[in-house]
Amino acid sequence: MIRSGDRGLPSFQRSDPQRTSLTRGRGQHPEGSTPASLRDVATHVLTLSCPDRPGIVHAVAGTVVDQGGNIVESQQFGDPATDRFFMRVAVEPASAPTGPRAGGTAPKPPTWSKRDTTAFGAGLRMGFEPVARQFAMSWQLHHAQTPTRTLVLVSLGGHCLNDLLFRARSGAVPIDVPGVVSNHPDLAGMAEFYGVPFHHVPVTEESGGKPAAEARLLALVEELDIELVVLARYMQVLSDDLCRTLEGRIINIHHSFLPSFKGARPYHQAHARGVKLIGATAHYVTAALDEGPIIEQDVARVDHGMSPGDLAATGRDVECQVLARAVRWHAEHRVLLNGTSTVVFR
Repeated sequence: MIRSGDRGLPSFQRSDPQRTSLTRGRGQHPEGSTPASLRDVATHVLTLSCPDRPGIVHAVAGTVVDQGGNIVESQQFGDPATDRFFMRVAVEPASAPTGPRAGGTAPKPPTWSKRDTTAFGAGLRMGFEPVARQFAMSWQLHHAQTPTRTLVLVSLGGHCLNDLLFRARSGAVPIDVPGVVSNHPDLAGMAEFYGVPFHHVPVTEESGGKPAAEARLLALVEELDIELVVLARYMQVLSDDLCRTLEGRIINIHHSFLPSFKGARPYHQAHARGVKLIGATAHYVTAALDEGPIIEQDVARVDHGMSPGDLAATGRDVECQVLARAVRWHAEHRVLLNGTSTVVFR
């Protein structure tokens, strides 16, 4: 078997781990001024996985060139445990449009017409189908500059909701949020502040319980053309049927104490045990509660001088950061499922 580093990929097409993409150009880069990101340049992102064998990278790169494309970013990984190969390729049409630039200014990303990108994408998709069959690939071709339509679910804790809506508005996370759903009415004002429609969907006996609430949720997913559902501290357990229906399209965030401190007041439980690390985990939702494929995790160090409230505040900060990264990577098509795990091309 050929390892991913030995596939003959030209050096200019290899992934640079320092190249990251945080903005779509709609807002200011959250860490200061930077050159145009690859997300601004690429028009499409190709993701794939298949049994590992020689010739995959050569076939993919050759197809992109044959269809008049140029690779602007390429990342790949061969998993020796599963003998599967994973790849993410960001591409653009080879003949970039040109336009006037002010003297001395940094180059601006090319502006492609919808007609150009549609034609290029259609040709690339058609040209890639024989390659996908040859290598038994599971693959997707995404429009790189189209934000992911995202429905955010929340209960009473608004920290993750507020953080996501702010990042979406500033362009730091490439998502559009056409709606917020909650089983409580308390955060309607926060959604209104950001100009996002709020849907109160109670989960009570009087309202029809969980079946009625999930039926309404699925109706909203259909009506709003939702691609991703984010549980931003939504404190309801989803049914197995709903998890299967939206498999690979729901991201959850929770504190990383599980399974150590379950139930109510986990930070008080942690404080009583003298924990030294506060963490958070973002993962895809499956029927197995809080055991879906993990996308991102992080921790913050705490000490004996901090109160349970201090621990909870630290936890909220970590949850916001971890969830934002997971949602951004999903929206940028950087996360590929690998059985019960994930491959994340950061």
